[in-house]
Amino acid sequence: MSKKKIGLGTWSWGNKFFWNYKISSDEDLYETFMEALNQGFSFIDTADSYGTGSLSGRSEKLLGKFLQRTIKAKKNKIKIATKLAPYPWRIGRKGFCLPFKKSLNRLNNQLDIVQLHWSTEKYNPWQDFQLINNLCDLIDEGFQFEIGLSNVGPKRLQKIIQFLKDKNKRISSVQVQFSLLSPKNEQQKYLKKICDQNKIDFLAYSPLAFGILCQDPSIINTSKRSFLRNFIFQTYDKPTLELRKVIKEIAKARSASLAQVAINWCFYHGAIPIVGLRKKNQVLDISKVLKWDLTKSEFESLDNAAKNCTKKLPENPFSSL
Repeated sequence: MSKKKIGLGTWSWGNKFFWNYKISSDEDLYETFMEALNQGFSFIDTADSYGTGSLSGRSEKLLGKFLQRTIKAKKNKIKIATKLAPYPWRIGRKGFCLPFKKSLNRLNNQLDIVQLHWSTEKYNPWQDFQLINNLCDLIDEGFQFEIGLSNVGPKRLQKIIQFLKDKNKRISSVQVQFSLLSPKNEQQKYLKKICDQNKIDFLAYSPLAFGILCQDPSIINTSKRSFLRNFIFQTYDKPTLELRKVIKEIAKARSASLAQVAINWCFYHGAIPIVGLRKKNQVLDISKVLKWDLTKSEFESLDNAAKNCTKKLPENPFSSL
């Protein structure tokens, strides 16, 4: 198995609605960020749409501040990636110019990968090609970054690969929802093959299924969550019980956490999981997954339990075919 890589996800940084973000937690987030660097996390993922209401762009702003407090040697070991949202009003070959420059400014001028946040195939099939053209133009103007995609299917990916090849450009990474509870995993495995053939990093977001896969099947967790997260946990509690029992069995045998087991399932597929973390101790736990691998039998028991789990997470509505 090739060397594992792991990414730090920052969707929760600034999100009050789903993650109960509070400004008072910013120092905890800084400690989380620094510990992730110390533990060898090689990829930090954000987006210009992360941050609710008046906190729009908060995730990028926090990362930019944290990068200012980070020595150059550490910064050089990571890639900072953002995702630009292809909102309906961001159209044409200059639709990303202003959003890109705003993200670059918020991130203190460290931006290594710019990703199209989702495909516009379902509502404006030409918009994402225009915006990708825009990213190519920005690179040609002298801005140094790689191009990535998010929420894209295999057919769309192949079209974009060829589109960029004609411009002497390439896709660096593709990120999609991928976990033991994600829908269309067979399609995602096919997508992974295309990525392998074209030397594209395959990134798995929501590898812990919003934390559902970390929920001990024998314990009723009463920790404070947002109303929406509580609803999701209650909805998936019984349908995922047998799957979580299998996860716990492996975790117990390995003296590991349930989260480590779920993430190692992603590693087994050759994915780079992007794990959303908010506490230093969460980083310390997750980093232990870099030191052990699932056996084939452990992987198969997880796979079978996942297939028998009838309730999957909903598909991203903007994912393309």
